[in-house]
Amino acid sequence: MVAKSLEDRAKGCLVGAAVGDALGGPAEGWTPEDLVERYGGRIRGIVPPFYENWREARPIAPFHNGDGYITDDTLMTHALVRVYTKVRDHIDAHSIADHLVPELIGNKVWVPELEAEALPFQRLFLAEKWIVARLHYGNIDPREAGVGNIVNCGAAMYMAPVGVINAGNPDAAYAEAVEIAGAHQSSYGREAAAVFAAAVASAFHPESTVDRVVEDCLRLAKDGTRAAIAAVCEVASGYDDWEAAIPVLRNAVEPFDTVGPEYTKPGLGARTPSRLHSIEELPIALGMLVVSRGDTRGTILGSVNYGRDCDSIASMGGAISGALNGLDDVPADWRERVAEASKLDLEAPAVALADVAREVFERDTRRRREHEDAFRALLPGRA
Repeated sequence: MVAKSLEDRAKGCLVGAAVGDALGGPAEGWTPEDLVERYGGRIRGIVPPFYENWREARPIAPFHNGDGYITDDTLMTHALVRVYTKVRDHIDAHSIADHLVPELIGNKVWVPELEAEALPFQRLFLAEKWIVARLHYGNIDPREAGVGNIVNCGAAMYMAPVGVINAGNPDAAYAEAVEIAGAHQSSYGREAAAVFAAAVASAFHPESTVDRVVEDCLRLAKDGTRAAIAAVCEVASGYDDWEAAIPVLRNAVEPFDTVGPEYTKPGLGARTPSRLHSIEELPIALGMLVVSRGDTRGTILGSVNYGRDCDSIASMGGAISGALNGLDDVPADWRERVAEASKLDLEAPAVALADVAREVFERDTRRRREHEDAFRALLPGRA
């Protein structure tokens, strides 16, 4: 079997993430039971918004979620890709201040949910707007700007590009994402961002499997994030039907989740820093990956029908499974419809990012050899 190329896996990763995001958009915030009632059964593909009168039904967020429209997860992911294409090297917290924030407040893009060209900032949730307030207006040290923000999946949801840049090297992806995410969040939100990037990087390895991805995540993850992934993936390994797994995975992650049983009514302790807790999204995405044996369709559908913050869950799951299997594993009808509905070229960002990843690898190789030469010169007996 011919190994899948860097570019093919990058396409699978970013297109899988966008497709998962788009399918999960209309289901976000609802329970599995709500979704069955609204759509007459489990969601099996692209569906319309939960509310037909979506403009009036959600005055706090009048966005067109559904019909194949991507959400802020993909907007942020593509914005981070553009940062990498400018820097063309590894990035850090200062890169978020110097490049990502200007992208969010100065570069108009097509925002499907607004059905208009707009600044990405106008679509972002409060946890993402935080980085603009702190870095652009507050001039906070980027390495400390995430302290005090909501602890949710905000940083994790767009870290797939970090995994692509460090393809095949989960340790490097984890370290880079920890640095980047510090500009956005603290605690287990930052940790999840790093572990998700590591999962993507692990999935790029030519010999990678679902088990290897989970093992790399468990090896690198800390505190509540590690415990939550272990608990969810352990029970997931006993299932091969995502529909049956939905309540089981929720029960497994619940002790680590601060939001509580009603996603739209979080308690006073929700989304606050803790070494004992975890975001819900990443463990569930990995759990659905395990249940579906790495199949992208199953991973995305299980994530979408889980409800709650399922656009982010499905986006993360789609990114990891897409990186494992390449573009062809992302259902063609889904990716074509999402691209058409969202008026986006979903493959172009992946091609551009793969080019940068090759450049970074070559630069890393030169830097490593220079370090090796310098270190050897320090050893006894060397001139």
